[in-house]
Amino acid sequence: MSDQSKLQALRGKIEAREARIGVIGLGYVGLPLAVELGEAGFHVTGFDVDVTKIRSLGEGRSYIGDVESADLQAQIDAGHFDATDDFTKLADVDVINICVPTPLRKTRDPDVSFIASAVAEIRKHLHEGQLIILGSTTYPGTTHEFVIPMLTDSGMVIGTDFSLAFAPERIDPGNLKFKVKNVPKVVGGETALCTDLACAVFDTVFDTTVPVSSTQAAEMVKLLENTFRAINIGLANEIALMCEKLDLDVWEVIDAAATKPYGFMKFTPGPGLGGHCIPVDPAYLSWKMKSLNFPARFIELATEVNSGMPDHVVDRTAEMLNEDRLAVNGARILVLGVAYKSSVDDMRESPALDVIAGLRARGGEIRYHDPYVPECEIAGERMKSVDLTDEELKTSDLVIVLTDHPDVDYDRVVTVGPRVFDTRNATKNVTRDREKITKL
Repeated sequence: MSDQSKLQALRGKIEAREARIGVIGLGYVGLPLAVELGEAGFHVTGFDVDVTKIRSLGEGRSYIGDVESADLQAQIDAGHFDATDDFTKLADVDVINICVPTPLRKTRDPDVSFIASAVAEIRKHLHEGQLIILGSTTYPGTTHEFVIPMLTDSGMVIGTDFSLAFAPERIDPGNLKFKVKNVPKVVGGETALCTDLACAVFDTVFDTTVPVSSTQAAEMVKLLENTFRAINIGLANEIALMCEKLDLDVWEVIDAAATKPYGFMKFTPGPGLGGHCIPVDPAYLSWKMKSLNFPARFIELATEVNSGMPDHVVDRTAEMLNEDRLAVNGARILVLGVAYKSSVDDMRESPALDVIAGLRARGGEIRYHDPYVPECEIAGERMKSVDLTDEELKTSDLVIVLTDHPDVDYDRVVTVGPRVFDTRNATKNVTRDREKITKL
């Protein structure tokens, strides 16, 4: 069988669910995908360097909020899923999905070392007929300029010997309406056959696949989506600062504007950006454009506004305490929520980290309550979530809402507690003691 024929034969194996699929990186992107592919009828092998994760998965225990342990165990029992840290088993799979982290370095340039490590392992076991799909968010050109040279130095040819595509993740942790299956999957291959094969894989899981002309286009799609959000959140944050100067309620203004049935999309302000995607992805694009001597002015301005919000919250906290003849130094401050968004336990890039660190630097005595994060480390100090008791509320000088978890009784917080600084509009439905509430 010719090399091209082996790639063509892969499509038949995919359609028959006979293709063996590997997923490298079993985090909040890789594990849900692996389980969905298992439910579609494939045998899936998950790969990760974290032996703790491998052990947990082997016992049928999920550590990802969007994956139920029962669903994971069902795939294990059906023989559709196993997990390993033995990367030699990459030689046994037909399709490999790369779902590893792509953080920023301290210098705010992309760290593709996890991609490099994954591709290096694949390179050791690359064989004719394999399909490699990169799903990690990264700068335009990564697949073409960085991954291809690592895979083709063996003499193998893309589109003839093996296939390569980019298909960005669109996971929104904690979203009960839009999960893996019903979010369209964007796919861009290095050749038309690469795109076709990758779409064939994802057609078995996703309700809709959206093929684009190249890996670079698919990479740009992902960055556009999150840059769009970052810039519009930056606008909402700047409007919040304007409304503060004008003595207006920004939440009232935004809600009223959102009644317009066309030409307006609702974004809300907050104490800063959090999560892996929105604070990070625009920086990939800005970094790439700097290498082409093109200033990404909207991105830079939005980043400046958004990154300044935690300091603004700290300053406003100091002002509120000062109004009560108190200083931050020595004040008992209770923070509600340290996760980066509502209803999740994810703390990556959470603005609460910067707010707490800023208040602590001024001498504040900080405690936090978060029903999703029982303990965490902030600025080198280990902290545990406190129970939201009446005594905890009464002995606080100020309560700051940094994450609008629905599990918190905000009526009680406002009634029992002291003044409340609400940065998320979590107290919008509170009707009593509203004079104790200050909003962002």
